[in-house]
Amino acid sequence: MPKIKTNRAAAKRFKKTGTGKFVFRKANSSHILTKKSTKRKRSLRQSQIIDKTNRREIKLLLPNG
Repeated sequence: MPKIKTNRAAAKRFKKTGTGKFVFRKANSSHILTKKSTKRKRSLRQSQIIDKTNRREIKLLLPNG
């Protein structure tokens, strides 16, 4: 049996937590920061957890965690 390949694009974007959930960084936080409010930039710093509806899809892309 061949090994299951990990989707490299997904591996760069998502990370598995200890409880089996997936975290990701928010978009729009790297450039054109002058027009964004301080509150918005601060909220972009926090990572988010993938919601339950998309968890199965990410699990297929990252079979080995």
